[in-house]
Amino acid sequence: MKVAVTGASGFLGTGLVQRLLDQRHTVHVLARNVERALAGLPAGVTGAYYDTYQPLPAEALAGADTVIHLAGEPVAQRWTHEGKHRIHDSRVRGTRAVVAAMREAGTVKRFVSASAIGFYGGTRGAEPLTEDSAPGDDFLARVCVDWEAEAFQAREAGISTAVVRMGVVLHPDGGALHKMLPPFRMGAGGPVGSGEQYVSWVHRDDAQDLLLFTAVHTEVEGLVNATAPTPVPNTFFAHTLGHVLGRPSVVRVPGFMLKATLGEMAKVVLEGQRVLPTRAQKAGFVFRHPELEGALRDLLT
Repeated sequence: MKVAVTGASGFLGTGLVQRLLDQRHTVHVLARNVERALAGLPAGVTGAYYDTYQPLPAEALAGADTVIHLAGEPVAQRWTHEGKHRIHDSRVRGTRAVVAAMREAGTVKRFVSASAIGFYGGTRGAEPLTEDSAPGDDFLARVCVDWEAEAFQAREAGISTAVVRMGVVLHPDGGALHKMLPPFRMGAGGPVGSGEQYVSWVHRDDAQDLLLFTAVHTEVEGLVNATAPTPVPNTFFAHTLGHVLGRPSVVRVPGFMLKATLGEMAKVVLEGQRVLPTRAQKAGFVFRHPELEGALRDLLT
């Protein structure tokens, strides 16, 4: 199949492109800086200009029959008034533009759009959350609700659509684990806040594999949680990371310190969610790294 990918040069996108090529699919990336995006990708990938804040012409899709949409403003930033607008608009307007281009192009049969487990909100405690659970009512939850609504507009054009809610993706090259490693390696790591909040993590390889699985298995419709089947409390996560690194993990980070540094965005870390990949497993997807210690050892040793 010919696959158009947004966010191809990002934390998830580069590895996903390589997986698509390994399976002999043709890849066409949509990026704001096409030259720079292609420079970081294997030979044979083509590209076209895409800005999340501008309309996307149908010809930019280059006849793709599948679109994987990962692009959006990073959530891991201080949530100023302007930052919130960027986070919301890049996802909502950006997805709207992709769907409009797919509808006009008439070649796309399958659409996979990223979302986030922030959909469930941050006050659910130890409640097991599946794809059928109700949304939360905080900023990130409202962003996800609007984002997913735009993605599902593709169904009106007869395009088979899946929305993949990404959990905390683990890899030392980026994301949460990248930021955690320096203090843990110095012996100054530990739980955050109460430590009781759940971390719904997923190894980056599994996250990329699940995106590809969802793109290929068109019978997988609707919502899919991209989280490992064993979410853990933050204290367990911290102690497991310390154990894998051979370092202590007893320096607790008080919630007020995180709030002073990150502002409202600290809620994402301090509250968490216990999210389960019910639909992925029912569809036959097998996680390579279902347990936290094994995942961390694969990434760090």
